[in-house]
Amino acid sequence: MSKKDKKSSNTISSGEITKNKKALFNYELIEKFEAGIVLLGTEVKSLRERSVNMADSYASFKKGELFIVNMHISPYHFGNRNNHEPLRERKLLMKKRELKRLYGKIKEQGLTLIPIKLYFSRGKVKAELALAKGKKLHDKRETLKRKTLDREMERYIKK
Repeated sequence: MSKKDKKSSNTISSGEITKNKKALFNYELIEKFEAGIVLLGTEVKSLRERSVNMADSYASFKKGELFIVNMHISPYHFGNRNNHEPLRERKLLMKKRELKRLYGKIKEQGLTLIPIKLYFSRGKVKAELALAKGKKLHDKRETLKRKTLDREMERYIKK
């Protein structure tokens, strides 16, 4: 029996944890970055069970450091009274040069920094962030039209 067979199907040790599907609908992604996250032990255990919600999360600068705000990581089911706060701000780890560059782009161009994906890389939790520009309502409608047309074309081709 291999190690993969022994693990339960709802927990993961490597690979993708979750994606922010709303981000692709609400924002036009310009540039992507990778960052590490400072987490507590119970948060990592909850992430292995995929109990995280990134729908309304974003990254912001505070005193020259970058933090993820509004990312909900559910309390660990087997945790004790020292369990973590679900909506606490979590520090992102990037090189100082990258942080300065991001800060400049956000301030000058009025862009937003949003998390797109969380994943494990060599046992560490990483976040994929994107510089994004908010879509207008008519752009969102156009995206929906394109999706439905693509879906109909695929159905027609299958028949």
